[in-house]
Order: sequence, then structure tokens, then C-alpha cells
Amino acid sequence: MGLFKKEKTVNTSVPLEQIVNSFVTYLQGQGWKVQQLIGNGKAVIQAQKAGILRDIFTADRALTFTLEQTGNNQVLMRVGVGKWIQNIAVTAIETILLSELFIFVDIPEMLWNSHVESELLETLEQIAQGMRV
Repeated sequence: MGLFKKEKTVNTSVPLEQIVNSFVTYLQGQGWKVQQLIGNGKAVIQAQKAGILRDIFTADRALTFTLEQTGNNQVLMRVGVGKWIQNIAVTAIETILLSELFIFVDIPEMLWNSHVESELLETLEQIAQGMRV
């Protein structure tokens, strides 16, 4: 794990698609603009918080969550700052998961992102463990 990317392996009996759908619903309820792609035991979720300054200065940045079924009842979760992909539905999932989408950001935004990433990764883990719906 690094400063620009957090990862965690979670034991779960919840199907990957259900984890993704519950997390996307949660994010949307919190005012995030979200897009997702699920396929072949892997998923990508991008979340972007709306706001006029964000739209002007950092419209191409988003939190990018990748989830991968790594074994029986295990999901590897990664989160970091990435570039908002305009057409996630037509981008090959292998390309997204195998390439580093993380970019450097200024220090205040890095600290804010780190806090939000940790908080959302905790929520994602709770969903995967069936503690949140």
C-alpha cells in the first residue's frame, strides 16, 4: 500500500455484483457521481464528488475503486485517485485493472483524498461483510 493507493483483502460471502451495486447506491446517496463496470470476477467503480470548483479545476479526477475476486470468499479492494474515464463501458476491463490510473495531486487534495478513501474503503468493507445494505 502506498500514499496514492490503498488496498485491502476482505473475506466475504456476498457476491461481487451485489457488493458493487450496494456500494454504488451508497455513493449516489451521498451525492457522488458514479460509474461502474463489472465482469469476469472484476469490477471498477469511479466516484466523483460534484461541485462548481471541482468542475472547473479537477473535472477529470475521480476516486477509482477496483475489486477483484481473488479466491473462495475473498475480494481484493483497491482505491486511489484516478482519471475520470469518459466511456468506462467501452473501455476493456483488463486495461483498466492492469494499468496504473493514479496521478499525482497537490498536498491538500492528497490529504483530503486519503481521508475520504479510508472512509469509503471502510464502508465498502462493511458492505462486503454483509454489515451494510
